[in-house]
Amino acid sequence: MKLVLLTAWLSSLIGPSSHSDICASCHQLATCKSLNGSNYGCFCKHGYTGDGTTFCNDDDECQNVTNICGDRGQCSNTAGSYYCTCISGYASTGQANFQPNDGTECTDIDECKSGQACGPNSHCHNTNGSFYCTCQRDYIPTSGTKHFHPGRGVRCKDDPQKHCHDKIGCMEQAVNKTLEYMSNLTEPQSLLKEIAKQTSGELNSVEVIAYVEALSRSASTLAAAEKDYAVKPSAINSTLSKLVKAVNNLVEKDELVAWSRMKEDRRDHTITKLLHVVEESALSLASNYKTPVELEIKATEMELKLFTFEARQPKAKLSATMGGAHIDLTPKLGPAEKKNGSVSVVIVRYDSISDILKPSSDPGVTDYTRYAETGEITVNSKVIAAAIKPADVYQLDHVTLTLRHNEPIDVNADVTTCAFWEYNKDSLQGHWSTHGCKTIHTSSNATTCSCNHLTHFAILMSSGRANLVAHRTILTRITQLGMIISLICLFMCIFTFWFFSEIQSTRTTIHKNLCCSLFMAEFIFLVGINMNTHKLFCSVIAGLLHYFFLAAFAWMCIEGIHLYLIVVGVIYNKGFLHRNFYIFGYGSPAVVVAISATLGSKYYGTDKACWLSTENHFIWSFIGPACLIILVNLLAFGVIMFKVYRHTAVKKPEISHYENIRSCARGAFALLFVLGATWTFGVLHILHETTLTAYLFTITNTFQGMFIFIFLCVLSRKIQEEYYRMFKNVPCCFECLR
Repeated sequence: MKLVLLTAWLSSLIGPSSHSDICASCHQLATCKSLNGSNYGCFCKHGYTGDGTTFCNDDDECQNVTNICGDRGQCSNTAGSYYCTCISGYASTGQANFQPNDGTECTDIDECKSGQACGPNSHCHNTNGSFYCTCQRDYIPTSGTKHFHPGRGVRCKDDPQKHCHDKIGCMEQAVNKTLEYMSNLTEPQSLLKEIAKQTSGELNSVEVIAYVEALSRSASTLAAAEKDYAVKPSAINSTLSKLVKAVNNLVEKDELVAWSRMKEDRRDHTITKLLHVVEESALSLASNYKTPVELEIKATEMELKLFTFEARQPKAKLSATMGGAHIDLTPKLGPAEKKNGSVSVVIVRYDSISDILKPSSDPGVTDYTRYAETGEITVNSKVIAAAIKPADVYQLDHVTLTLRHNEPIDVNADVTTCAFWEYNKDSLQGHWSTHGCKTIHTSSNATTCSCNHLTHFAILMSSGRANLVAHRTILTRITQLGMIISLICLFMCIFTFWFFSEIQSTRTTIHKNLCCSLFMAEFIFLVGINMNTHKLFCSVIAGLLHYFFLAAFAWMCIEGIHLYLIVVGVIYNKGFLHRNFYIFGYGSPAVVVAISATLGSKYYGTDKACWLSTENHFIWSFIGPACLIILVNLLAFGVIMFKVYRHTAVKKPEISHYENIRSCARGAFALLFVLGATWTFGVLHILHETTLTAYLFTITNTFQGMFIFIFLCVLSRKIQEEYYRMFKNVPCCFECLR
């Protein structure tokens, strides 16, 4: 026990002296400290390496740690530390000098934000850490290279070849110059990469033509080297990607201006060649795969899908969905045959070539039985292309495709047709055609087609809606003008039949009530036909129109009956007859309207107009009675004319009597023609809507009041005499009548 206490006492005396000696020996860049309770020692500070007593050397973190500041940072060493700064083209999200563990990052500087980086007539393109400039369409850089940097004094000048596509010699020279430049690139990947680079900016028309020719040459190169080219699948994939990128540059929306400037024949030839090149190049590349492949390559406005499989193991059905479009390839069913080799299938979707392929003539889209003239025919879908190689191995039975419409359609007014771009492989001149394709189903958003061949498919649309809308303003003005004129004329008819006592008779009573009914119908039509915002009010308007138009027909029928009674010589009581005429003329329409309203009140008034709905054939509650009255009148007139001419020829009666009957018959027949023809055109327009029937119905319907005034008043000698007697005592009017 005493020995332990002695040892502790000696340690307390010796320890402090030893600790002081050790710390005094430490290097100036070292610290003296005890680690984990052990003896004190000298340790170099953070950022230095050494023994702590004789030397402490600076650690160069920039060399010792690989990529310590990241790809976008630059490392700078300091005594005992380091810091990072962002390289040119990037900006720090925090302090300019930072360390990577403090949360600071380097983000790209968008040099194009200012809008002045590249100068006038140019486009600025931002890239990671930098930017480059291209000239706008119809301008070229003074450096001669497509991409340039403004710091080198390059500017955009007017392109002397911007109208070169209109001159054969100039165009051929420009195309040959491009082909000569590209001829130095014999390897397909390099050639396609250069074409993609040269077509990345805005192009003029002759450049589009030239680079399509260059792509055509690349297809020839691929076909020639098909047997020994690019064994590695990665090389084939890379070449296909460059092909898609180059073609996408040529057909993107920004290049539609260049395409539109070409003459129609040149444009059709160039786009046909491009479509053909894509198909042939993709199939040539696909044949180099040694194993089954399914590949998808997307660009901004184009997509390519490629399938390869062994001929001995054919697919029962091949399907692909691309950007809202769906395609199914169904092969022919037959006895199994042992076939060697592989089958390649290429499907391509083009988003923006619908305007380039706009039809110049109608390939059979417009339904001329529905429309008097064709509306504008447009390509209303993306274009889908499909090709098989070898076609004799995987024989196609049919292809089914569903294409989404670029713009929703009205299935009742617009006509859509499945079509394909048909072209001759020698001349490469193409046009839209429809043979071999049929429409299976059409909705407002998509159309499903079935075709017995492969090529480039799309949906063509002829807008009957546009056809009728173009005439809607004219039809509206005709209606308003005609109704006003008819109302004035009908009012004059009513005044005439009421005012002149000398012409009062059963016939004028009938005409007076007919004109009153028609006046009310046309007045309500003019004022209330478009008041469809309130359903109940609209239904009342439709009911009143139904009633008064039927009343006009009823009084027309009464005139036929009255004329028949005169011809056959029936003796009747005038008061009794008039009473029955009023009951039939105003009572029968009320019965029809009451029954119709009871059975289908919801069909009075539509979303478009306050008239009878065509739904569930409700319109026939008006057309049916009207047609029946027309038929009855025709039969009555047939009997009347037969009796008049038989009596005139055989019995030779008093001329004045039968002349009066013929005069009445002519007036009644004129009424029948006016009202009958009007609603005959109306029925035709309902059953088979066309621009022609719209105009015929509008004109006859709105001007029927004027026609009635002409037939019943202007052409009537009695009424002429009455007006003559009325105005002859008025000096100013008499002078006009002389």
